[in-house]
Amino acid sequence: MDVIVGTAGHIDHGKTALIKALTGIDADRLPEEKRRGITVDLGFAEMRVSDVHFGFVDVPGHERFVKNMLAGAIGIDLVLLVIAADEGVMPQTREHFDICRLLGVHAGVVVLTKTDLVDVETLELAKIDAAELVANSFLENAPMICVSVRTGEGIDTLKDEIGRISANLPARDDRLVTRLPVDRSFSIKGFGAVVTGTLASGEVVEGAEMELLPTGTKVRVRSLQTHGRGVKSAFAGQRVAVNLGGIDHSKIMRGMVLAEPNTLRPTQIIDAAIEVLPSAAKSLRSRQRVRVHIGTIEALARIQVLNAVGEIAAGSTDLAQIRLEMPVVAVPGVRFIVRSYSPQATIAGGQVLDTFAEKHRRKELDLVRLHLNDLLAATANVNATVKLLLNAAGTSGLNFVELQMRTAATREILKAAVDSGIAEGSIALAGDRYIIADKLNELSTLVESAIGDFHRREPLAKGISREALRESISAHLPTEVFLAVISALESSGKIVLDKEVVRQASYEMELSAPDLELSKRILTNYMDAGLEVPKLDEAIDDSIAGTKFTPHEARKFFQLLIDSGKIVKVTAEFYFAREAIENLVVSLRQFADKSSGSLIDVAQFKELAGISRKYAIPLLEYFDRERITSRAGDKRIIL
Repeated sequence: MDVIVGTAGHIDHGKTALIKALTGIDADRLPEEKRRGITVDLGFAEMRVSDVHFGFVDVPGHERFVKNMLAGAIGIDLVLLVIAADEGVMPQTREHFDICRLLGVHAGVVVLTKTDLVDVETLELAKIDAAELVANSFLENAPMICVSVRTGEGIDTLKDEIGRISANLPARDDRLVTRLPVDRSFSIKGFGAVVTGTLASGEVVEGAEMELLPTGTKVRVRSLQTHGRGVKSAFAGQRVAVNLGGIDHSKIMRGMVLAEPNTLRPTQIIDAAIEVLPSAAKSLRSRQRVRVHIGTIEALARIQVLNAVGEIAAGSTDLAQIRLEMPVVAVPGVRFIVRSYSPQATIAGGQVLDTFAEKHRRKELDLVRLHLNDLLAATANVNATVKLLLNAAGTSGLNFVELQMRTAATREILKAAVDSGIAEGSIALAGDRYIIADKLNELSTLVESAIGDFHRREPLAKGISREALRESISAHLPTEVFLAVISALESSGKIVLDKEVVRQASYEMELSAPDLELSKRILTNYMDAGLEVPKLDEAIDDSIAGTKFTPHEARKFFQLLIDSGKIVKVTAEFYFAREAIENLVVSLRQFADKSSGSLIDVAQFKELAGISRKYAIPLLEYFDRERITSRAGDKRIIL
């Protein structure tokens, strides 16, 4: 079992000395820390008790280094809230405690240090001070242990309490893909780039291909270590050092995330539930610029409060959108800290609900709030989260990759969730996209209605083109979803798809007597013309002479004749009666039978058809396209 223990507390309250007393390891590793006698950046140590391995993260206590403290506070299982008995609760004690509570730390120990420096009365006052701080919090009933690193008093008791609490910690969430927020990177001669961090979820395996986000750089895991020991794999909850191939150390910085390839992607707009601290100087307001600490990164952002008044009062919790000024990696359920832009102070914390949110319009706020509250309630339920995300996606749906990036669920768990939805009939698969079944049914009804509307508007048309139909529904409707609906409607016998034209299966054109007369007149004119047909405009004008029809109306009847095959399009200008074309093909076949070969030149074709070159060339090119003839130099082969 692996447990991450983090320290918290004011500067010079003995956090580093306490870890050294527990583990024998001095967590101050930087020359500057040795010289100044204070912790500047994160320090690390380890301790094994029975079958439990403890990884300690020592954080700086100075207010100038809260940014570094936050990078280390991510992923801890229990906290040692360190309070010096000779000073009591100090400003950074309160801020660190607030941070741990906002990050969702659920277990810990209150440790009163430097007890050898105070008398009994002062120690009792320190205890009262500490108890007041943690009242009504996750540390309210936590053990409070008095220690002295100089005399060794209480150190063994503290070890025992850490072991006891660890035995009751809940199991780590195994639903999420591999994600390692990087808190340190460096280079080792002969090995190259190394990153370290607390593995938030999943497993890292030696030799695996990984991805560094937000840059998307593909890297390979050369080797792994946990607390200085080489291992073949590392698991969630472990402190791990990863030697990476495929990238230079200079390209890596704190705040990046090492993840499974193509499972997560960066975002800059997040919907979240935010709790503003009671101690905050003022409300959190829309458009306020803040510092957001998520994972191990600090990013500037603007807040958009999702309520009618546009602010969250101190001591209150509400929904808000975070619009980040740089891409970050976030997963649903992960907690973050909000600090004021200037002067810097912790003012709030929150939980990510939707990692790829869109900017919301004020008139949609009620629906948005309902959706986000549902996501909040479904945080630990992948099945419910999938359905909520698909419902919000509407008829566009989401494919598997998009769902994984929005849930961060492992492939196995996500597949089980969508398969369960399909089995119960709540989710449908359209092409490669998952859609709420009711949404797909609504889309099918909408498509049928659109086809019917087209028939009413254009009673003389054979049907609506498939692409025009999709555009009439939605220009943003994914093609695969649209095609899946068309296929289902065709299979059910509700529509007919003729090449690229769609019509209702029950649709039948009914022409009036004048309409029939005009159609007959157009066809007769072409049949009478034989192979010396007029141009299209001339044919139309001649057909409507003496009638009330317009050229535009006549062209619709002309198109019906083309659709029925009674008139054949040879070029954009020349059309022929089907009968004339078929008779010419018969003459060509007879010519081939009577000739010594199957070749015919333009002059022979003109003589055979009794036409001028004006018609001969377009007809020969048409026959080439239809594979009746094939060009061979300046002649044609009759096929």
